[in-house]
Amino acid sequence: MSTPRDASGRMPGVAEIRAVPAAAWRRACLDAHAHGERFGGLFSHLPASGPPRLRAVFSTPAGERLITCEATEGAVETIVDVIPAAGWDEREAHDLHAISFIGHEPLRPLIDHHAPLEAWTVPTVGEDVHQVAVGPIHAGVIESGHFRFHVVGERILHLDVRLSYKRRGLETAAAGRSLGDGIAYAQRACAACAVTNTVAYAQACEAALGLQPDDHLRRARTVLLELERVYNHLNDISAICAGVGFAPGAMAYAALKERAQRLNERLAWHRFLFDTVSVGRSAISFDRQEAADARRELAAIGQEHQLVWRDLRFVSSLQERLEGVATLSAADAERLGAVGPAARASGLRDDHRIHSPHLSYSGFSVAVAEAASGDVAARTNQRALELHQSLELLDDLLTQPLEPGTVRRCGEEASTAVGRVESPRGVTVCVVVREGDRLAALHLRTGSYANWPVLAHAVVGELLPDFPLINKSFELCYACADR
Repeated sequence: MSTPRDASGRMPGVAEIRAVPAAAWRRACLDAHAHGERFGGLFSHLPASGPPRLRAVFSTPAGERLITCEATEGAVETIVDVIPAAGWDEREAHDLHAISFIGHEPLRPLIDHHAPLEAWTVPTVGEDVHQVAVGPIHAGVIESGHFRFHVVGERILHLDVRLSYKRRGLETAAAGRSLGDGIAYAQRACAACAVTNTVAYAQACEAALGLQPDDHLRRARTVLLELERVYNHLNDISAICAGVGFAPGAMAYAALKERAQRLNERLAWHRFLFDTVSVGRSAISFDRQEAADARRELAAIGQEHQLVWRDLRFVSSLQERLEGVATLSAADAERLGAVGPAARASGLRDDHRIHSPHLSYSGFSVAVAEAASGDVAARTNQRALELHQSLELLDDLLTQPLEPGTVRRCGEEASTAVGRVESPRGVTVCVVVREGDRLAALHLRTGSYANWPVLAHAVVGELLPDFPLINKSFELCYACADR
């Protein structure tokens, strides 16, 4: 098996590092953007000595670029006017390490919860304009999140989102740990994307160590990723049905999600597939009978899904509640950096599975519905489309037993590498900086983190009572922002 490399000869995941002075930060980032490189996150880090350091990830299908600088004067020029997807990243870097982004005005707090209301919300004025506060404590058993709606009557003018009420400092706590131990910190950022986060972390570590997974390891990780996607998509369709009070659909898909998670537990000892991914090896294997039993159960889940889905398509009262609500245009999805099913439901043919040489997605094609209208209906339909695709992938991957996998040396070691994996909510980016066999820095930017500002944009102009439905159509994770 040949070792894939980009045009510069680098291994996939090994980032090209471009260090620039603070004065050249904006120009370097905008040059990368102008050349078609996709923004994948902006991170701040405080080393043991010296000023804070900034890292911005840009990528093409050929490879990763990491633009870095030292914020020697505590300030750099903003990039948010050209790359709006960097908005939350700049606000977070300011709150964590007091880095100012010149031109980002006002630079509102994101995770600084000591700031007064007027500091982190956008002022709205006019006749009958008022605010409605929802959260951070909710009626359901969910994470803490505060939504500050600016409305006239029931029409939403603007939404300010405030998360990070339970920020755990995972990235800081991971620093100094061994590469093997660091995976636990990435895993615990989010239970629903535990496999995605750990595969991204493992891929980054292995690239930094000059290692490449063998075919068995690629297949094992792909199986786990698709099992994770299946139960998440079943859950999300259930949640959307619940969002309009359609109990038959909500309960049917909740039951299917339960079956999928019970299968996870039988195969991998954990409903959320915890501890199934390790750096440099496979932590799981299935014998021929286990693989056959899994295929049989997944086929049964797929058949039940098709029956229920067909019924849902003919329930006019349900479909009329989904169509035309919270439409996200393709142009806005691209401009704001939307990822995952939310982006594809708006017509963007973007799925990182087609650029995953270290996973078993050979021949994979992006699934986008013909009527990618970008509304709640489209986001629901997109999940059903991807659910069918994932079940077909798993049926093919499980035709053989899953054998223990390992890695082989295939390149030079590097200090910094990037793992990028498509989660059920969109691409997740993990940056690993190492010193020997220890983590110097860990950065994690999940699909949910990328899409929270997109959700806030999509609700503008919609009715306040529709927000639970709109929120469920994105179904983003709160804990990802509390890392």
